[in-house]
Amino acid sequence: AGIPMAGLVTISIILNAVGLPPEGVAIILTVDRVLDMFRTSVNVWSDSCGAAVIARSEGEPIYQ
Repeated sequence: AGIPMAGLVTISIILNAVGLPPEGVAIILTVDRVLDMFRTSVNVWSDSCGAAVIARSEGEPIYQ
């Protein structure tokens, strides 16, 4: 996901479709902020690992 906090938009749409009040988004926002930071960290780490694997398979040195 290239957009920070994009999941919150999806959550608010789902809450509206199910009939729950939009005030529930405020409660979810407090928890999702921390989870979003972890998701971003995992995404950056996995992209870095993937780039290192591809670089190694192409014969590029990982460390210079």
